[in-house]
Amino acid sequence: MTTASVNSQQFKKSKFQQEWFSNIVPDLLSGIVVALALIPEAIAFSIIAGVDPKVGLYASFIISVVTAFIGGRPAMISAATGAMALLMKPLIATHGAAAGLQYLLAASILCGVFQFLFGVLKLGRYMRYVPKAVMIGFVNALAYLIFTAQFPEFTAAFAENQTLFIPLVLIGLAIIYLLPRLIKVIPSPLVALVGITAGWYFLQGDGSFMGGLRTVGDMGALPDSLPRFFIPDVPYTLETLQIILPFSLALALVGLIESLLTAQIVDDLTDTGSNKNQEMRGQGIANFITGFFGGMAGCAMIGQSIINVGSGGRTRLSTFSAGVFLLALLLLLGDFVQMIPMAALVAIMIMVSINTFDWSSIKGMKVQPRSETIIMLVTMLTVIITHNLAYGVFAGVALACFFFTRKVAKWSTVESTLHEPTFTRTYTVKGQIYFASTEDFVNSFDVNEPLKQVNIDLSQSELWDATAVAAIDKVVLRFRKNGVPVYITGMNELSEWIHDRLAIHQDPNASLGLH
Repeated sequence: MTTASVNSQQFKKSKFQQEWFSNIVPDLLSGIVVALALIPEAIAFSIIAGVDPKVGLYASFIISVVTAFIGGRPAMISAATGAMALLMKPLIATHGAAAGLQYLLAASILCGVFQFLFGVLKLGRYMRYVPKAVMIGFVNALAYLIFTAQFPEFTAAFAENQTLFIPLVLIGLAIIYLLPRLIKVIPSPLVALVGITAGWYFLQGDGSFMGGLRTVGDMGALPDSLPRFFIPDVPYTLETLQIILPFSLALALVGLIESLLTAQIVDDLTDTGSNKNQEMRGQGIANFITGFFGGMAGCAMIGQSIINVGSGGRTRLSTFSAGVFLLALLLLLGDFVQMIPMAALVAIMIMVSINTFDWSSIKGMKVQPRSETIIMLVTMLTVIITHNLAYGVFAGVALACFFFTRKVAKWSTVESTLHEPTFTRTYTVKGQIYFASTEDFVNSFDVNEPLKQVNIDLSQSELWDATAVAAIDKVVLRFRKNGVPVYITGMNELSEWIHDRLAIHQDPNASLGLH
């Protein structure tokens, strides 16, 4: 065995040790905390999507375990999320609970395929082109949608005369926000969930007290065994593909955007790097697998990842243990979970929405450029109107590109000096010449001025596209039409390359009629 091979094996062993077993005790403890906090959110997200709680819980278990091994960001928590659940809701609502679930599982599998392909194509690097204003609009819209998704529970509470519903929601919020002032070791959402459930049970366990309360058990079945492999029961036809394709693509894009955003946050918190393209592939494989085991597609969770890091989690072991402990707790404490009042979950989801919203963005609207505020608001409104987070991101990025091109176009200037003895005018071009700046560029030349020669100095500028070359052609041919020779100087290598390939004024027979 060569020295290089030995060194390579030692490096791989060292990397494996570092990523898995360099922080064992804190990772296991943080995994338990995250697992406890995952239970109520996974159940709530399942209910938002319109499926049984076990769909979100199975997904959270599988995705956590799979991404622990093949994800690109150690210590990040991936599971069922509100962003994905909101996109799934119309699919279930349109096709019904039974058939809709099968379509949802198929859509989750196809979502995984898309995400894996995006990772293979290394599209993760393009996340750098998503402006911060778009990210803020994205998370604010997500917070709004999670909050409004709780309204049906309030409506049902009033319709069914659940007089304890609102008081318990308020008690839950009080525990969530006041308990951390006294103790931070145990997650306050977990305390709220256990406390409300135990209190309600001891008051009247059969649900008849003051009109009763809906519980998690009323919403559907919980896991009572390990997930089993099966193929979604859908027709394998073009019609099925047409049904699931829009959902799968939206899920893939939203899932990757939220995952890469979360990865960047964890990078900053731990002062370490991550492989974004590997994360995309890992998320894809995880969602592909979960669809065959009765779980819905998921992605990285900002809140849970922060909880994990804050609790001491640093390696892949923390992510793995969170998934394993989650399923173990469900199998051991399933009867208790079924008794959880929906009021407790609503309180937790209101907390999630409040914590997700970027409240500093409201204050920032007063001091940041107006264009940033417009981008953020357009992103938010697009998501709120369409209920599709991907549409909002696309709208925000498109608007950011528009503002950017307008701003860069203003940086392009043309200055001129006249050498009177020879009637020679020199135009000095500064800045970038491309499609958005060519109109001002062309209008900067006085082609009717009586001159004997014109020099165009491009040493302080650059030609970016065919429209820029066409603008040069237009100026040169107009001067030439009036009998004034034009000399172009100072082009850099890139500008000269695109100019020589596309310019027509170099042809002595060229005219404006050919342009």
